[in-house]
Amino acid sequence: MPADIKNSSSLELARFAATLAEEKLATDIVVLDLRPVTDFADFMVICTGVVDVHVRAIADHVDDELHKRGVHARHIEGSQSGRWILIDYFDVVVNVFLPEARTYYALERLWGDAPLLNAEQPE
Repeated sequence: MPADIKNSSSLELARFAATLAEEKLATDIVVLDLRPVTDFADFMVICTGVVDVHVRAIADHVDDELHKRGVHARHIEGSQSGRWILIDYFDVVVNVFLPEARTYYALERLWGDAPLLNAEQPE
């Protein structure tokens, strides 16, 4: 894990957040490149947890590990319910869903014009 993620690019931050989600066994992890379609964020990480406790564990792990490295969330929403937790890191937004919430909100379809990145592929 990069020690100096705070000074990394938004792409590196998104990939690292995806790796952190994977460490907590999140599934269906995708990274969307929002730069060609909007200016509200550069990248969006989307992943799924099995049950609400798992969703919270994934989100907590991502936020705790980034916080330890000096990256602080601007806003976290949905922690109480655990159906969909959104963590806003300015240029990177992390979404952790329950399967039915992910299907319902269909962010990949909503942002269908955004290129889908493999977490390991170079930019």
